[in-house]
Amino acid sequence: MFLKNCWYVAAWSKDIGREMMAETFLGENIVLYRKEDGTPVALENACPHRKLPLSDGALEGDLVVCGYHGLTFDCTGICTDSPTQRGMTPRRAVVKSYPVVDRYRFLWIWIGDPALADPDQIFEIERFDDPTWGKTDGGVMDIDCHYLWVCDNLLDPSHVAWVHVSSFAGGGTDDQPLKVEKTDSGVQVTRWIMGQPPSPYYSGLVAFKGNCDRLQHYEMVRPAIGLNKSIYTPLGTGGYGSEPVEKTFINISYNFMTPIDEDRTRYFWFQHRNSEPENQEMSEFMNKGARMAFLEDKAVLEAVHQGMKHKVTPNIDLGLDAGAKTFRLGLDRAIGAENKSEAA
Repeated sequence: MFLKNCWYVAAWSKDIGREMMAETFLGENIVLYRKEDGTPVALENACPHRKLPLSDGALEGDLVVCGYHGLTFDCTGICTDSPTQRGMTPRRAVVKSYPVVDRYRFLWIWIGDPALADPDQIFEIERFDDPTWGKTDGGVMDIDCHYLWVCDNLLDPSHVAWVHVSSFAGGGTDDQPLKVEKTDSGVQVTRWIMGQPPSPYYSGLVAFKGNCDRLQHYEMVRPAIGLNKSIYTPLGTGGYGSEPVEKTFINISYNFMTPIDEDRTRYFWFQHRNSEPENQEMSEFMNKGARMAFLEDKAVLEAVHQGMKHKVTPNIDLGLDAGAKTFRLGLDRAIGAENKSEAA
């Protein structure tokens, strides 16, 4: 069900400190904390004795002490002390340790085989350190639905015409044809909408007046990373193969879906734009608008999850589902290959 040998976002780095945080990712219970030097740690959140969550215990320096009988574990999951039987620590008194890495303001976690965890495989955010690009603070939201419903939604440019009427909708979002392209790690769904007014959300962000050419670029990368690029450029300057002009506005919304379990998803996001990096008012406007739109998605997706989970008649697919179906097929194959490798 889940691709495990890959990096997922576990948290905003700023939200993990010396207090132990109990979380669930891909159905596995995990405790997160930082050592005294700031190094992040992720351990199985269950003492091997009676499975009391380690997060119910205490941190003593860099060690986790179980709140039941004092079994003590280091950041690798090895038991370093068993107060009730010192000198006779059970060999099986070990908890799983998960690789974690701070990058791009996020804490990333590897759920699969630790020996395969290569930080160079973390999804690259281009121009992250480019001082001419501005970033929003972003956010995090739990959605009570399977993570692939969120991925499907982020590969569907058409839903904005009905779900996001006051923000991302606009002329052409309901009926213009989509271009679907498979990539090495996922899929891209794109379309240029020519000669239409900017959507309500972008009308105050672009640096020109009148109609525009607009790109909707919806991309999904395994395991569940969505890159939504919006390009607004003066009329007559857009289209496939075109280069940005002086007033072209580019906004990239980065979306990271981490499955909690079969029925819940933790959704992280932030936006990255090619202008006014120091304009905090613009950043706050963009962040507020994005969150409002994502709350609209949340309401729809939670209802979709329940409808599909408990359906009594078959569902159908539409042409707009081509990108989502392509991504799911590639993901299924990757999960199948991973499971086959583990069984070998």
